[in-house]
This record gives sequence, structure tokens and C-alpha cells, in this order.
Amino acid sequence: MTDLNLDIVRSTWAQVLPIADQAADLFYGRLFELAPDVEPLFASTDMSAQKGKLLTALNLAVQNADNPDVLLPVLEDMGRRHVGYGVKDAHYDAVGAALIWTLEQGLGEAFSEEARAAWTAVYGLVSTTMRQAAGETVSSAA
Repeated sequence: MTDLNLDIVRSTWAQVLPIADQAADLFYGRLFELAPDVEPLFASTDMSAQKGKLLTALNLAVQNADNPDVLLPVLEDMGRRHVGYGVKDAHYDAVGAALIWTLEQGLGEAFSEEARAAWTAVYGLVSTTMRQAAGETVSSAA
């Protein structure tokens, strides 16, 4: 993660924060379109609270993308917990696609190719870390 990528992610995230509620709605709507098998995982979930958790997790990733000592343990824990929720490895790709689409919709022209690349890098770190922890959890349970 370069300093430029971090600056881009942080500046675009600052533009998302004022429309965070709408962004979360867009995100989950798109996620359920891309991966309909994910929607039942939220059947008994308070979606208002869930949207808050999403935004908190994204904020944590944005603020600590250059601080692995803080970020990685949190992501590993999230990856392990998501196994218990029924999240499968393939779901991470749909989440990434929904995230990028949401940013594109919410930011419009401010979501440049550089911003896409920077956010893709941040989500790559998030998903790789969570997937590895989830895989270790599944392996140890087998």
C-alpha cells in the first residue's frame, strides 16, 4: 500500500462519510443482487445495526491500512467470526464487487481509476486477511 493509495482512500472515504447511510443501503442492495445466497445469512439481523458495523469496519480499515499491528488482528477475528455466520470464501469476491460498485455510485467522478485501484488494494488486504483466518478456522474444525 503506497502513501498515494492511502491518501486517495482516505480522501474518498471522507467524501463517503456524509452519505454513509445511503452508501450502506447501496452496498447491501448490490451485494444481495450479486450473491442472492448471502441474503438469507441476514434473515435475523438488525440491518440498521449491521450497516453501522459495516461502516465501522470500513472506517477501521481506512484509518489503519498502514498500521498492520492494529488492523490485522481485528480482521483475523472478523474472518473467524464470519465462518460462524455462514460466510463462504466466494462471498468475499461479491463483497468486494459490491463495495467498489457502491463507491463508484456514491462518489461519481471522484471515483477515478486511481481511486478504484487504491480501494481494490485496501479491500484485497481486508479480504485476504479475513479469508486466511476463516480458512484456518475451518481447517481446525475439520
